[in-house]
Amino acid sequence: MGSPAPASSLKQNNLLFLVFIMILFFCSIPDTANLCSSQSSVNPRTVIPYKSSTNISSLETLQLDGYFSFDHIDFAARDFGNRYHFLPLAVLHPKSVSDISSTVKHVFKMGSTSQLTVAARGHSHSLQGQAQAHQGVVINMESLQGPEMQIHTGELPYVDASGGDLWINILHETLKHGLAPKSWTDYLHLTVGGTLSNAGISGQAFKHGPQINNIYQLEVVTGKGEVVTCSEKQNAELFYGVLGGLGQFGIITRARISLEPAPKMVKWIRVLYDEFSKFSNDQERLISSMDSFDYIEGLVIINRTGLLNNWRSSFNPKDPLQASRFISEGKTLYCLEIAKYFSPDESDIMNQKTESLLSELNYIPSTLFLSEVPYVEFLDRVHLSEIKLRSKGLWEIPHPWLNLLIPRTKINEFAQAVFGNILTGNSNGPILIYPVNKSKWNNRTSLITPEEEIFYQVAFLSSAMPSSTGKDGLFHILAQNQRILDFCSKASIGAKQYLPHYSTQEEWQTHFGPQWEVFVRRKSTYDPMAILAPGQRIFRRK
Repeated sequence: MGSPAPASSLKQNNLLFLVFIMILFFCSIPDTANLCSSQSSVNPRTVIPYKSSTNISSLETLQLDGYFSFDHIDFAARDFGNRYHFLPLAVLHPKSVSDISSTVKHVFKMGSTSQLTVAARGHSHSLQGQAQAHQGVVINMESLQGPEMQIHTGELPYVDASGGDLWINILHETLKHGLAPKSWTDYLHLTVGGTLSNAGISGQAFKHGPQINNIYQLEVVTGKGEVVTCSEKQNAELFYGVLGGLGQFGIITRARISLEPAPKMVKWIRVLYDEFSKFSNDQERLISSMDSFDYIEGLVIINRTGLLNNWRSSFNPKDPLQASRFISEGKTLYCLEIAKYFSPDESDIMNQKTESLLSELNYIPSTLFLSEVPYVEFLDRVHLSEIKLRSKGLWEIPHPWLNLLIPRTKINEFAQAVFGNILTGNSNGPILIYPVNKSKWNNRTSLITPEEEIFYQVAFLSSAMPSSTGKDGLFHILAQNQRILDFCSKASIGAKQYLPHYSTQEEWQTHFGPQWEVFVRRKSTYDPMAILAPGQRIFRRK
């Protein structure tokens, strides 16, 4: 056991550990590392465009409900990753879908005489400039004003929401009708269009699939500027292409989202394991059960001091005395985080069911911590971390995140090589790990996952301290990410990046595998000039 860490170090580590858990996915946060090639430059990149007076004059001719900005548009070259800064030529602040359609159609009609591209920008949570457009047009989707959010009750309830709406606002509006979406991301201050262009994954995905599996209908502006309504029965090729399509086939301007009756309360539970096999076996047992918890995630915790004491701010130990004697430092531990939804009048039944489920698990008994919180507080829990991080100046710093999907048959090999070996600590941010059922994921969407029936989401959510050259610096974290990717490649783990990011089309082709031809065909059909989402770096502008 090492010497106790200085108080200042512990304070900084605890703050960094608060870095919010988005998964992803949610969101439109892309991965930070290249699965097949070396990491990109460590230093943030700022690319300053040459202001083309011809292109500006051309855009100024458009009759819009909203408006273009050509100056003071630095914000459109920033994102959560805080590593790449590509300044656009203009920012469109649309007040209607027509504004978006007219702009894209105008750029499309300019043809190859112009190299203008268009990127939709939601709540700016990309990591490597994926929502930026160098010398192009960035669309500020949060400015979009369309029909108000419409909620339909009945046997199959749903909400019609703008692509620029935040999920947190959808939650509050649908709760007024006693309803809520089924599948979430861990962080709710993301736009609908952003998460649906990726997947939207959280602890409910084992049960309901990702957010893209819970959509009835979309309104999309294609790369030709056409406004198209699509669903599984109408323009299905576009519908499935756009879902998880990384913005390559169209800009989502409206979505019809499936709802379910909303619970009032959440039983929120954390337990620890000191053996990965027991931890993963219990996770897989829970996601395969017909009557399980409503939310299942997990965390890897490496060499953290006073872990259970930190939990006491939000949870109550089942056995306070035994919990106080538990030592976490010097160990690699695995935290199972689970939740059961309920209404206050069902509290007794819920407690009985929870105790029954817990009795079947193999966690360390002294580490059982429980809490009961309102449904909204549980879903929006990560926002509290954001507020704390902002107050400490730890929000707008580089975030070299790495998100992987690992096949079930390889997860033990992966864990043995990475946790406690490649990684000897996780004070730079949380490490999420939890399994999902592929049967809940529609294979017609553009999202690429491992082939196995069960695979794991593993997310390394690191934050880099500016100007640091130590283990909390960007260079060290990127090198660590690359070691993980190199291991995956050499050991033939079969990992797929979630929210992928690559440097060459060859690497993208490897990522998509047999689905690459479908992806290319959809691109040539819906965005033949490769105008949309240039920041993904998949296709070149024609």
